[in-house]
Amino acid sequence: MNLANKITLARIFLVPIIMLFLLINVKFPHVRIEQFSITYNQIIAALIFIVAASTDSLDGYIARKRKLVTNLGKLLDPLADKLLVSAVLISLVEMDKVDAWIVIVIISREFAITGLRQIALLEGVVLAASKWGKWKTAAQITAIIALLINNFPFALIQFPFDQIASWIAAIITIYSGIDYFVKNKHVINFSDQ
Repeated sequence: MNLANKITLARIFLVPIIMLFLLINVKFPHVRIEQFSITYNQIIAALIFIVAASTDSLDGYIARKRKLVTNLGKLLDPLADKLLVSAVLISLVEMDKVDAWIVIVIISREFAITGLRQIALLEGVVLAASKWGKWKTAAQITAIIALLINNFPFALIQFPFDQIASWIAAIITIYSGIDYFVKNKHVINFSDQ
């Protein structure tokens, strides 16, 4: 197994660790600054999430630079991304930090695009990621980090950056999904139905 695939697997293995810190019922001490409060386990979960999210670009860069692109990597990389984002978002719903509808929109888009990619593969076509897909990922990661750290430092000035970032992530997610289907509608052959 090459280095890029090992990094991708590490991202997958970090998911349950993040979940453990987010959903554990042990009362960790709080960091308090004026009206702002956050538990140490949330800080640890956020830091691990940032490390895991940053490996997404790293493994792809290494695979391309060293010509280590493999079928296993093509399978694992998007799976790792979806597991990481979905698991953390579902945890944030459980923690009552994000509206469930936003998470449903994001996860539904991922299922839909995965389905479209599978149809394309059956036709022998590989669908490349779009710039909107990259923007979608950046928006989702930004929103998740803001939610994980209780909107710090914006909470100090009572600015709802985390909620605004969540809405922006949902809007870009919807747009990127529509864009992806429109640009790749040739893959779906309705005449066979």
